[in-house]
Amino acid sequence: MKSEFLMAVTQLAAERNLPQEMVVEAVEAALASAYRKENATGGQSNVRVHLDPGTGEVEVFQLKTVVEEVENDLAELTIKEAKKLRKGSDPKIDDVLEFEMEPQAAGRIAAQTAKQVVIQRLREAERELIFSEFAEREGEVFTGTVQRGGAYGGVVTLDLNGRATAVLPATEQGMAERYRPGMKMKVMIVEVSRTPRGPEIIVSRTHPDLLRRLFEMEVPEIYNGIVEIRGIAREPGSRSKVAVHAKQDGVDPVGACVGLRGIRIQNIVNELQGEKIDVIQWSKDDAVFLAHALSPAQPLRVELDAEEQTATVIVPDRSLSLAIGREGQNARLAAKLTGWKVDIKSSTEVEIERMKRQIEGDVAERETAAEPATAEAAAETATAEAVAEPAAAEAPATPEAPAEVPSEDAAIMAELEAEAATVEPPAEPEAAPALSAEEMLALESLDIQAPDEVEEIIVEEEAVPEADADAAVWKTPEPVGGGTAIRFAEDILGGPSRNRRTGTRRRSSRGPARGPFRGPNRGAPPGGARPPASGGGPSGAGGRPGA
Repeated sequence: MKSEFLMAVTQLAAERNLPQEMVVEAVEAALASAYRKENATGGQSNVRVHLDPGTGEVEVFQLKTVVEEVENDLAELTIKEAKKLRKGSDPKIDDVLEFEMEPQAAGRIAAQTAKQVVIQRLREAERELIFSEFAEREGEVFTGTVQRGGAYGGVVTLDLNGRATAVLPATEQGMAERYRPGMKMKVMIVEVSRTPRGPEIIVSRTHPDLLRRLFEMEVPEIYNGIVEIRGIAREPGSRSKVAVHAKQDGVDPVGACVGLRGIRIQNIVNELQGEKIDVIQWSKDDAVFLAHALSPAQPLRVELDAEEQTATVIVPDRSLSLAIGREGQNARLAAKLTGWKVDIKSSTEVEIERMKRQIEGDVAERETAAEPATAEAAAETATAEAVAEPAAAEAPATPEAPAEVPSEDAAIMAELEAEAATVEPPAEPEAAPALSAEEMLALESLDIQAPDEVEEIIVEEEAVPEADADAAVWKTPEPVGGGTAIRFAEDILGGPSRNRRTGTRRRSSRGPARGPFRGPNRGAPPGGARPPASGGGPSGAGGRPGA
């Protein structure tokens, strides 16, 4: 039958998740500390306690060291004393001998000290066990429960299955993820270290290997080694690209990762809180691999430069934005996955560059062909100049003599010049005087009259003396046919619309009457009201008279 002490030890080991032997060692250390505390005045500092888990019996032993000269009787003894106490033994210097003591009941202070020692030893044992357990499991995925979710960008604390407490730093958190207390999620252990407060476990949600472990958990072909993950390019919380390759013939690596109706890949996407994942097929041909890496875009061709480690990808015009991605994300992930520097161009841009290079080549060929002809022409010119220079030097310079003029002709020319000097030059025509506003209006009205009416008006104007010209302009003529008072400037000047012979009006052939309004009362606004006269001068000269 088990003792109560053994039942207590077993229960404590189960609660702390510690081995039973470790709990017994902690209790023995606590009892030894209590005996030392109780017998400190007696100098019994070296004490060992043995506890039998089956019966619960306690044995106390005092430890003494064999020395040549004794300084402390309670902790040391000589070789002679050792042989006397331990008959049949051959003790040597620095040997430690145990002598059993009678256990005594510990007091209140000793019991409290033993309790504290037990708790401390159990805590240290638990920390050491946790460190040794998780230090060997770095890179593995655990399911954690959020205990304390800090503010955006703060440190998050997680509980790893009740075994340990992990820390999720801000640098290892997803860009668009939010953590609430009680939420469960998978994390990967990236580092385990010792600290004064115990082992510290750092976990991550952004490490690329987290995506690899999730694929191994969801895809049996990857876990069994039939399908292999050749590369991962990830921007946490946004998008990832995974290159896979099948080691066994007849296996579709992309289909195995996606699963029936996308159930496998959807589980991974949900675990990463909506992160988009592109699964592409790996190829040993770099050009084909690059074309696959730019999925969902379909390149036309790929040109590789092995020395510069750059690749030029030509895509259709309609697929240029799709190949580049939002803010260059698709091209950036493809370059990270393949290890090549990717330059994406549209087919139109490539064709324009090709035509430009062709035109430049044609121009260069023409210039090259024109250079020999220019050189030959220059050589011929130099030869002609060299031949002409000696001939010019041999010919004597003879100035031309002026032609002799007969004496009779000279006399005639002198007479003509004298007559021309006496003739006065013709007087320049005087500038026409500036016309007034009324004259300009009259001339404008004359332009639209019939030819016979223009002749009559010209004759009448010539009959007026020059002195009374201005007065004639401002003189108000008699109304024709006994009409009412004159209302327009055209009536003053014998307007273009009135025929002097018949006394009837006729409309001009140039169109409607001028003015801001059109209608029977030319220039009259609706309602019968007329605008005030504008311009200076008497009524009727610069505008219309008042009503």
